[in-house]
Amino acid sequence: MKNTFDEKILEEAYQWINQDKKKVVLATVIQTWGSSPRPVGSYMIVNDTGDFSGSVSGGCVEGEVVRQCIDLLGQNISHKKINFKVSNESAWNVGLACGGEIDIFLEKIVNEN
Repeated sequence: MKNTFDEKILEEAYQWINQDKKKVVLATVIQTWGSSPRPVGSYMIVNDTGDFSGSVSGGCVEGEVVRQCIDLLGQNISHKKINFKVSNESAWNVGLACGGEIDIFLEKIVNEN
């Protein structure tokens, strides 16, 4: 089954990269435990100016995900995995007080042209 919301996000990433000449990171929920606001496979894109589209946490940790994505763009690596759980020291700071845990995979999307 196609998810038109995910397709829209990927189309927007394509536009940011190819028309707007932005650098983009794709964030994908790859694993969840317990209570988590968004299911595995949820997407969010973030560009180098901090604009974002989509959702990986329903607002709980998205500010931190945006920050991590922008940091990744400045690093000499193509991807990384980040984890949020209620036992993390920063859980209350980023709003993950729901008792769940999520792993999010961040990867740079590169224009090969």
